[in-house]
Amino acid sequence: MINENVSAKDELHSFFYPQSVAVLGASENPKKLGNIQVKALLDGGFQGDIFPIHPTSNAIHGVKCYSSLQAVSHAVDLVIFCLSAHQIQQGLEQCVEKKVKAAIIFASGFSETGESGEKQQKQIADYAKKHGLRLLGPNCVGLVNTLNGLVGTFSPAVMSYPLSEQRAVGYVSQSGAFGVLTYMAAAQHGLTFNYFVSVGNEMDTSFEDVVEYMVHEKQTKVISGYLEGAKKPKKLRGLAYEALEKGKPIIVMKAGRGTAGKRAAASHTGSLAGSNDIYDAFFKQTGMIRANDYDEIISFSKLFLSGKLPTGRNTVIITSSGGRGINEADRCEANGLLIPKLNEETQRKIKQVIPSFASAANPIDLTAAASVSAPELFTAPLKALMEDPDVDNIILTEFPLFWDEETKELQEFVEMCKNTNKFVFVSTFPLEGMSIPKGQQYMVDHGVPVIPGNLQAISALAKLVEYSEKYRAYQKESVRERASIQKKENVAYLLQENQILSEWDASKVLQAYEIPTTKKSLATTVDEAVQQANSIGYPVVLKIDSKDILHKTEAGGIRLSLQNAEQVKQAFDDILLSAHKYHPDAHINGVMVQEMVAKGTEVIVGVTRDASFGPVIMFGLGGIFVEVFKDIAFRVAPITRQDALEMINEIKGKAIFDGVRGEEALDVEGIVDILLRVSSLVQDYDIEELDLNPIIVTEKCAKAVDALIVTSAAQTENMLARR
Repeated sequence: MINENVSAKDELHSFFYPQSVAVLGASENPKKLGNIQVKALLDGGFQGDIFPIHPTSNAIHGVKCYSSLQAVSHAVDLVIFCLSAHQIQQGLEQCVEKKVKAAIIFASGFSETGESGEKQQKQIADYAKKHGLRLLGPNCVGLVNTLNGLVGTFSPAVMSYPLSEQRAVGYVSQSGAFGVLTYMAAAQHGLTFNYFVSVGNEMDTSFEDVVEYMVHEKQTKVISGYLEGAKKPKKLRGLAYEALEKGKPIIVMKAGRGTAGKRAAASHTGSLAGSNDIYDAFFKQTGMIRANDYDEIISFSKLFLSGKLPTGRNTVIITSSGGRGINEADRCEANGLLIPKLNEETQRKIKQVIPSFASAANPIDLTAAASVSAPELFTAPLKALMEDPDVDNIILTEFPLFWDEETKELQEFVEMCKNTNKFVFVSTFPLEGMSIPKGQQYMVDHGVPVIPGNLQAISALAKLVEYSEKYRAYQKESVRERASIQKKENVAYLLQENQILSEWDASKVLQAYEIPTTKKSLATTVDEAVQQANSIGYPVVLKIDSKDILHKTEAGGIRLSLQNAEQVKQAFDDILLSAHKYHPDAHINGVMVQEMVAKGTEVIVGVTRDASFGPVIMFGLGGIFVEVFKDIAFRVAPITRQDALEMINEIKGKAIFDGVRGEEALDVEGIVDILLRVSSLVQDYDIEELDLNPIIVTEKCAKAVDALIVTSAAQTENMLARR
């Protein structure tokens, strides 16, 4: 049996560093996988023993064959299956008898084919788990470890490019073919993955399991990959935080940005929360980087491997083309980088070392003369820029092509870059045959990245800046702390499964978690309404209370700013009449009498339950226009105080909270407190949807004036027991 206390970082070691590999289904036919696989291990220079398994052959590619696994006298750590789907079970039985630790299965014909294949896949997975055998695949292209020559794949593409010296980026993919293409593209640009893993159907070993291995494996400095959907999102979240603490970035191309299939929902939050939005929020929250395509993975990795993190967003461009400089400045600003105006002292110093016809502004335009007759001008402005505390990043859009490691000017340039905290890199124009400077490898070896412009270097820098900000913030203990909401009442009796709570009952839940709400009472007669209004104090609001009428405005079920008893009486009768007309069969609890909150800014806090991530919290500008403007931010629960602040700062209208046109700053801490209390609520109870809309925020407080809660149909009877 598998030891449940043993993590993937230990169990997967046999995939990456086996002492011996057997090829089950080895073949003498050079066109068959069993032949290609044996040759790949030999060509890769695998450092362990290779055992081709063939019933009759003596040798394949000069390597001795064995008639079965049991015929091998040595221990076998890893078996690579070059067999069809119907032969897998029998092969696994041999593995179990031989006490094999891990197996790679290429074969298709399992869960991807339908119910029958899914059933077969489950049977195999259960059998392997029972006997402690780890599996990779099926329906995958395998695994490569370029550090020890283990080429456990039938794809010849991985052997098509020379290996670079620096191998510190791991890659795991839910797509076999796309993963191979990314491996090839990276290799073309001098970036060799140390580990390449195709997880296929994830019958046993998942995307997250491989990430776990790479988080703890010291040879890997960057974890990258291709993801279509997380199967273990909670595990991935924990690993992301662990990687962030270690300073080991996870950059992933998450496919599927469309909104097709978004369900209709009772709440604003449910209707606004698309899967892509939630993945975006998850990446931001955990410090993972979402790459737009494979090229950003390559560029980001190259930038990170320089060994230096950017200190800020202020970026200076040095160019020999005014047009290129403007273009790159546009790219920077479009990606959230800043192109600041250089101060007078810095410009004065730069003007002293560049021609009078060049520009010392930002971008610094050296003109075409630099690239033709005065290449030393490319490095001339650097000393002044490195002395300027307001400069964080320096991008050279061209560089002398013929400077090599023997060139004094290049040596001086590299030394300057090493001795500054500024992040400096070269991004050449992608012209075939002339875009890569001769000194590229010398620069890279000394911490100065060189990235062709067609690899999206600017967007990669922006993502590295974001990572740097998140990493530095996360090192502070206060950022990691989750708020502990101690005082709360048991409201399980209200939150039974598959319920829509009326606002009156929803308010009881909010009060239990000390989420600020308005004074209110429930009236069943007009006399009670008047009495309650007199007690609360005018002006008041009257609202219909019914779980069958969710949107009161549409039903004519709300009256605002009632000033006296007569208005209350009239409003009470009008509301009941409108509600019955709107929904004749609605169960009406009564009419709520509620204090009229002073004018303020309307925001919304909401929750929806995602199939993968569970409860997801939303914040944004509220009221009736939330679905029009969609100025919102999401985070996966539970959230920290830092998460709450980031949500507030993320929306486009965040300046409103600082106070505009002489107004006082709004109670941001009050909003943060509500977000944290909502996070606590949805961790305690299985809530499907929740809307606090609007929450009225003033300079003194934040108070919910309307609430909707829908409980999950997946509630269990154990909910009451666990309280």
